[in-house]
Amino acid sequence: MTILTIIIVALVIIGLWFIAIYNKLIRMIETVNNNKKQIDVQLDRRYKVYESLIEVIKKYMDYEKTTLKEVVALRSKAQQAAAGGNEKARMEAEDAISKIGAGLNLVFERYPDLKADKNALQLQEEIVNTENKLTFSKQAFNDSIEKYEATRKSFFESMVVSLFSEKLLKEFMYWGITEEQRKQQEQYKVKM
Repeated sequence: MTILTIIIVALVIIGLWFIAIYNKLIRMIETVNNNKKQIDVQLDRRYKVYESLIEVIKKYMDYEKTTLKEVVALRSKAQQAAAGGNEKARMEAEDAISKIGAGLNLVFERYPDLKADKNALQLQEEIVNTENKLTFSKQAFNDSIEKYEATRKSFFESMVVSLFSEKLLKEFMYWGITEEQRKQQEQYKVKM
């Protein structure tokens, strides 16, 4: 009877251990998903700040017409790509919006009245803050992917992933890192 008890206890422990690994991997996947949502929050915030800034800029120059059209077109492209599941196209469109923001600083320098406008200055600062938050959110997203990838490739975790691959084998695209760069990072070896 003691051998049967030992076997049952061992099976229960192994089962609980598998459940713990499964739950850990699910939590990691949900962390990645949450970090992606945080990027979406910052992207939406950035778009709203751009709209407000462009409204303030309108009275100073014609620049806003092209900028507004570009931002709206890129935002639309990003939303269509997101709806279609094309993360790469979405990331490219959102990164292009960030480049437009960098160009706005040059515009401010050319228009002294605009530089003096408190609303414009406040919105320009808000864009910088939003871009910083967006960069932080992207880094958190990439870090959570990296942590998930490293964990799911670990010996025991990979066994659990292979058993429940439909739920646990997720492929995530890094934000701002090309596929080639990611492969280089994965294949990196310390040279002695």
